[in-house]
Amino acid sequence: MTHSGRPTPLEARKCQSLTGRVRVPGDKSISHRSLILGALAVGETRISGLLEGEDVLNTAKAMRALGARVERMDDKGGAVWSVRGAGTGGLAAPTVPLDFGNSGTGCRLVMGAVAGCPITATFDGDSSLRSRPMRRILDPLELMGARVVSQSDGGRLPLSLQGARDPLPIVYRTPVASAQIKSAVLLAGLSAPGVTTVIEQEASRDHTELMLAHFGATIVSVPDGAHGRKISLTGQPELHGAEVTVPADPSSAAFPIVAALITPGSDVILTDVMTNPLRTGLFATLREMGASIEESETRSDAGEPMAQLRVRASKLRGVEVPAARAPSMIDEYLVLAVAAAFAEGATVMRGLQELRVKESDRLEATAAMLRVNGVAVEIDGDDLIVEGRGHVPGGGLVATHMDHRIAMSALAMGCASDLPVKVDDTAFIATSFPDFVPMMRRLGADFA
Repeated sequence: MTHSGRPTPLEARKCQSLTGRVRVPGDKSISHRSLILGALAVGETRISGLLEGEDVLNTAKAMRALGARVERMDDKGGAVWSVRGAGTGGLAAPTVPLDFGNSGTGCRLVMGAVAGCPITATFDGDSSLRSRPMRRILDPLELMGARVVSQSDGGRLPLSLQGARDPLPIVYRTPVASAQIKSAVLLAGLSAPGVTTVIEQEASRDHTELMLAHFGATIVSVPDGAHGRKISLTGQPELHGAEVTVPADPSSAAFPIVAALITPGSDVILTDVMTNPLRTGLFATLREMGASIEESETRSDAGEPMAQLRVRASKLRGVEVPAARAPSMIDEYLVLAVAAAFAEGATVMRGLQELRVKESDRLEATAAMLRVNGVAVEIDGDDLIVEGRGHVPGGGLVATHMDHRIAMSALAMGCASDLPVKVDDTAFIATSFPDFVPMMRRLGADFA
């Protein structure tokens, strides 16, 4: 899948205020996992609130190609997705390459699912995904008996993976805090006899563990060391189809939240936002900076907590963000940097090496986004230092590098900058937040 159409540039201008009540799209992590586990379960899984962005739709196509029956149905309360799976280890060999477009999460998790089945599948994606490293996913899968049949330089896409006929349970210590590595190993471990164990030095998001339990797996997660977790999965369970209501994505909520905080007079309510503590590092950081973010109407579904958030414009101050917080907000540093630019004083974000292997080198791209709009910023190793002066001059053209989060962060910045902020292409926003531009306009944003 490649971006072959003409670029879609957009300009964000300073607006009066942002007000209103909205629900951002369903969480992408939960959407991917509900489709994949539905395909590995026996019976029907019904999913409400699925994110219908390109990334998730590509995962749905992949599960169809692997033998699951995946259908979208219209319901009074919105679309409901039905998945009828073939059971653990029951995926069928696809007749076409699995094209994941821009989605590293979908691609890497499905690699784990395929690794536990006696089939061969070819994985591919757009030029951005083809540039991203897959070796750290493939290494543990090979220990479990899977084999890489072919690959591009450095273990990159396109590659063909042959799943294990008799998968082996392993004890695997992840080299970095990564929910994708952990999830791939656990999904492969579903087909292995005995117990598959993943040990993390720093705890990563636990959506896979929670959803595996929701589908009927026996899985235990306990603390390991100061910040880590030890997760043990009993293999060869019979997963049963389940009902899943996808909460609103905190990573998507981050953009209207920051835009509201930095735009004077703003008062925005976001409903059903996931508040899993392993995903809310941004909210904790913004509150430390002085942000007014109030929670109400708390509830949970499939083990995932959610709440209504009320966000009001706030005077922010610079803070130091510890490296230990990175796993709980790795996708949100780009828009946090925007908040930091409007704060008073320096904000230091430590330990951001993982940003260098995302859709783009997000560390360099974030610094470039700020510099071109008159913000003083420095990269020191894997740390990002933003010198906030309470306002942003703006007036720059931001290169998005085919990265949806850079585009949305820049547009949020333009809502309150002195001069308009332009982005070179907004087409990739559709991968995660198709309604972003019209939703922001409904709140009062001036995008043209």
